[in-house]
Amino acid sequence: MNDTTPLAEAEPVLRTAKETRALRKGDAKGAAARLGWLDGLRGIAALLVAAHHFGLLNWWSWGKSFGEHFDLGIYAVMLFFLVSGYIVPASLERRGDVRGFWVGRIFRIYPLVIIVITLALVLLPKGYSAVPTEVTDRPFWAYLANLTLLHEMTNIASALGPMWTLCYEMVFYFFVSALFVKGLHRQSAPISLFFAGAALLLGAWVKPAMLTPHVAWIYPETTHNIILATVVVMVTGLVLILLGRPEVIRIGAMVLGALGTVLLFFNARACFYESMMILATMFAGTVIFRAEKRQIDRTLAVITCAFVLLAGFLVGYMYNRGEALQRDWTSTWQGFALPYVAAWATFGLGMLLRERRWPRVMTWLGSISYSVYVVHVPILWATWWFKDKVVHFPSTGFQRWSLPLVFFAAVLVASQLTYKLIEMPGQKLGKKVAKALERRAAEREQPSS
Repeated sequence: MNDTTPLAEAEPVLRTAKETRALRKGDAKGAAARLGWLDGLRGIAALLVAAHHFGLLNWWSWGKSFGEHFDLGIYAVMLFFLVSGYIVPASLERRGDVRGFWVGRIFRIYPLVIIVITLALVLLPKGYSAVPTEVTDRPFWAYLANLTLLHEMTNIASALGPMWTLCYEMVFYFFVSALFVKGLHRQSAPISLFFAGAALLLGAWVKPAMLTPHVAWIYPETTHNIILATVVVMVTGLVLILLGRPEVIRIGAMVLGALGTVLLFFNARACFYESMMILATMFAGTVIFRAEKRQIDRTLAVITCAFVLLAGFLVGYMYNRGEALQRDWTSTWQGFALPYVAAWATFGLGMLLRERRWPRVMTWLGSISYSVYVVHVPILWATWWFKDKVVHFPSTGFQRWSLPLVFFAAVLVASQLTYKLIEMPGQKLGKKVAKALERRAAEREQPSS
């Protein structure tokens, strides 16, 4: 069995430690195999996020006009969300182990984020900090909120700009876990349709950040209460999951699902239509996976994906105007709608080529894509400091390309280092922790003599 093996149409299996070990032993080879086309898409998306933040389009005369009508950031993150939706639920269901899934997620995400933010604070000179003053001026509450990776849902700025997408990834993990333990994980199509429909119908009605003020620090007590409540509920849910007893895991997953629901619908900083379309897109990615593996009716899958794709374009046209442009950082309605459609087209092209061998450089970029995504912001600020204080870079002629070349070379080198020195050790430690938890659970399962 591997990541793409259809599962039985039964209630979700919350396996015992013994069953989980047996499954992993037989599944190790399949789990280790990488899906090259997904790696390639991740690599493309990560590089484009870095290019967007660097402002690479401005190096061409037509770049500014193009960027106003096609936002590279929206394109890249929507492509990321499609990939996550396609593979993350499959990974959980293959495991059949919610606790193991969460241990893996925690040790996959947190070590790199924590270390990179710390290094950015320590190494970057004053005036070139990658961490915004909104965070450094109120460090306790801001860093506490960022540690949950739900900071955008508590109206707190990201310690590193791209971390806002991790908030939606986290909410998606909450929903996937809750749906799995309730046996509703095959309902990806109606869930995706629901989110897309909510974006279309309520996109201009539901206001962002309803539980906290627009400017978080004007009424700090309100914001602090939301942060504290979020920490308590999230930690409680994760502790219940890590305890490892099936009935307790179910409760923990439902607690996390409820937390994600409240924060997403009532306190996301982004415009409501954008938040809804992100979740619709991720669950649509899951729909594609299920249709490909014949787990759901393919006609239903086609209708669902067509509706979500149309909704993504229409909400851009209808709602991405006025004040909304300040929240998603686009310049025109086309800046959201067109890249959204293009992200789907790119994902579809990747699927068409999935049986082909992708170039090694693209699969390598996919393997370091998370590092690229996290480290490029500190590297960007270090590049600006280097340009302003150390070396003068030509602004005309062919030589003007030396600055972006330095930036991208530094990003790739740093990402390879952080992948090898932080990501890989973190994942290995996560596997050890998961195995230790399994052993303890197995000991509890053994009948006393």
